[in-house]
Amino acid sequence: MGDYDAATYGDRIADVYDALYGELPFGGNLADTVARLLELAGGRPLLELGIGTGRVALPLLEGGAEVHGIDASEEMVARLRRKPGGDRIPVTIGDFADFALDTRFGAIYVVFNTFFALLTQDDQVSCFRAVTRHLLPDGVFVMEAFVPDVTRFVRGQNVSAVDVEPDEIALEISKHDPVLQRTDSQRVVIRDGGIRLYPVKIRYAYVSELDLMARLAGMRLRERWAEWDRTPFGEDAGKHISVWELDR
Repeated sequence: MGDYDAATYGDRIADVYDALYGELPFGGNLADTVARLLELAGGRPLLELGIGTGRVALPLLEGGAEVHGIDASEEMVARLRRKPGGDRIPVTIGDFADFALDTRFGAIYVVFNTFFALLTQDDQVSCFRAVTRHLLPDGVFVMEAFVPDVTRFVRGQNVSAVDVEPDEIALEISKHDPVLQRTDSQRVVIRDGGIRLYPVKIRYAYVSELDLMARLAGMRLRERWAEWDRTPFGEDAGKHISVWELDR
């Protein structure tokens, strides 16, 4: 994909992100997400990794929480700043593979598979360690991510129709590397007058691997659900919400 860095996805998709993902079936009921994060933070500050345009952070702010954010894309953060309350959220521009902030948090969270934007196992472990350094003694790390399903790939690739309208077609085209646990994808939007490309690269991890990363960073699993309403996690779950706490 040529030059692709931590900001590429956000910079490319910022102008259409809210239209595409404002209503997010994967995320479930946003009110449940906000309620659970407020409960886990217990009135203490929260930090969102990959805060983007504020889909989760702004409702938390409206709920009375102190919210901070990290994001590599200045374009995404600019969109956040234009929204009511967006200028009240401190945001650090940078890669959340490693970070150093002055505040300590009751909850650090990453949603909508954003953790997988870290493209190596080393970076993912580094993120867990950075989270550990920034949690209050009884704070938690919360992650929402898909459960990998490699059966969606045939001969290491997948092509699917995301949307088909009279004047527009959206396709998702992916290549899969099972050794690196990587997918390189393009969302291709074809409409009269032009083609738009929205690239995304991820490195997925299985729940057992994430638990091991947590242990290496000095955390342990507290809870895991299939949805934010605490639906039990089981073998048929397509995603997980995992909550780790410091192992002290």
